[in-house]
Amino acid sequence: MPRGGRVSGKAKSRSSRRKEAQIENRKRSQSLVTSAATILKEDAPPYTVRSSGFSRSAAAQPPEGGTPNQLRFIDLFCGIGGFRIAFERAGGQCVFSSDWNEQAQITYEANHGERPHGDIHTVAVADIPAHDILCAGFPCQPFSIAGVSKKLSLGKKHGFEDKEQGNLFFTLADIIDYHRPTAFVLENVKNLRSHDQGRTFQVIHDTLTKALGYTVYYQVIDARSVVPQHRERIFLVGFKERRGFEFPEFPAEGPKLETILEDNVPEKYRLLNNSWN
Repeated sequence: MPRGGRVSGKAKSRSSRRKEAQIENRKRSQSLVTSAATILKEDAPPYTVRSSGFSRSAAAQPPEGGTPNQLRFIDLFCGIGGFRIAFERAGGQCVFSSDWNEQAQITYEANHGERPHGDIHTVAVADIPAHDILCAGFPCQPFSIAGVSKKLSLGKKHGFEDKEQGNLFFTLADIIDYHRPTAFVLENVKNLRSHDQGRTFQVIHDTLTKALGYTVYYQVIDARSVVPQHRERIFLVGFKERRGFEFPEFPAEGPKLETILEDNVPEKYRLLNNSWN
């Protein structure tokens, strides 16, 4: 910068070119995602990144009981709190949780001592606390083999056309866009990758990478390595800053059902001869 604090014409020109390039890249990303959504279905809801940026308060105070260096995470579509158990064991601090199902809320509260917020649509994006990691097992029924079959048999829409559950991914995209967390972990059924001949997953991947600018890794993991159940789920791990990442290797064989059954079970939980009467 020249003496006197003035910016030279060349510097201004470089700055202008950078801004124009950023605007052009943003438009190109929006166009790519919109095109992918249009290919999926003519009336599919394309995701559009906001033109004006949002500043995340990196200096936000840690929640009560937390420490300044403790990773903060939010637990969306939290169910009974599986993600929370894992991230708290890793030293994280949950600053927000949400699930619309009342029975899941009751169980979550019993497990973790706090009641999750209800329908995520009732919470303003700006009111969600600042966080480092977003965790979300967004609804799988619109994309699972069983869910799609059931909806078709009832004459209902599936995938992104399911207005109640199919568009909740875009709610996640709004939250990521606003808060710009350092990382996120998303989970869904294995069939998400092949639903609608792969177009659904392409829209999701393009939204996270091309529109939101995250580096994304994904893999299908079978939970049978850690629990006595054959349960394949796809996990998507994203980072705001480009970095390498490898999913951990899991053992081929996991625990047997008998290893988790309790010996002394109250009678009300037992299936007896007269249980079917």
